[in-house]
Amino acid sequence: MTAQRFDLPDIDAFTRPYWEAAADGRLLIRRCAACGTAHHYPREFCPSCWSEDVAWEQASGRATLYTWSVVHLNDLPPFGTRVPYVAAVVDLAEGPRMMTEVVDCEASALRIGMDLHVRFRTDEDAPDGPAVAVFAPDPPAGSAT
Repeated sequence: MTAQRFDLPDIDAFTRPYWEAAADGRLLIRRCAACGTAHHYPREFCPSCWSEDVAWEQASGRATLYTWSVVHLNDLPPFGTRVPYVAAVVDLAEGPRMMTEVVDCEASALRIGMDLHVRFRTDEDAPDGPAVAVFAPDPPAGSAT
């Protein structure tokens, strides 16, 4: 018997474009045609002006670190086998804040405002599951990527 998963999204007709783009390595956000506000997580209305005239837009994938916490204990499957990990909030270059995970970086190297870029990964325990956006530090200037 497998443990119940709380981390896998319910993909519906509205969110399907987001998850399909993620599978292709692209991050989508929503932008309001009425007021111009970009937002994330995806909603069918603008959280600023409540307009329903919102559309998908490809984000640059660039972000800066707003805050983070190193999680050392989590008893919900599958997180218990992944600790420690860095739960974070990033400011996307387009404006919205996004909850995520920072990968490929020691917690001691994290700094508020550090430049990050999006990556996508699938869960090794659910390889057919959706690709999820995580963020990693930008490589130092002049280094090979």
